[in-house]
Amino acid sequence: MSNEITIQVNGETHRCLFQTSLPDLLQELGFNPRLVAVEYNGEILHRQFWTQTKVQSSDRLEVVTIVGGG
Repeated sequence: MSNEITIQVNGETHRCLFQTSLPDLLQELGFNPRLVAVEYNGEILHRQFWTQTKVQSSDRLEVVTIVGGG
């Protein structure tokens, strides 16, 4: 049995290991965790909960990069 799951990130299908933490997933996908906001299954996920959040099969994430400027 495979230890990989399928999730959706910004509308695209991705595979990752079962029970991958959210910060690890963000780094695997090339995001700087310090510069993003995450919507997890339709809800904004506050940063304080990221380390305890383990992605599950069929989860849907929207990751938005924070951009400064003027």
